Amino acid sequence: MFGYQGGESGETVARKRGYMAEARQRWPFLTRFDVTTIHNEQQLATMVRDRSGRSKADADEEVHTWMEGKTF
Repeated sequence: MFGYQGGESGETVARKRGYMAEARQRWPFLTRFDVTTIHNEQQLATMVRDRSGRSKADADEEVHTWMEGKTF
């Protein structure tokens, strides 16, 4: 999700790096390694739930709201 996939434009890479930094600010318990291993919204929501103790519904909603309008 946040990781670089070969052949992406510099603009896409910069956008993903910005999203990565934004996610780490919003959820400070996410490490740089964590965000490079997350491939989709559900994995991010699961990590947020596991690390923060939120319910599945709350974590899913929080991540979904954060992802609105973002292009990965």
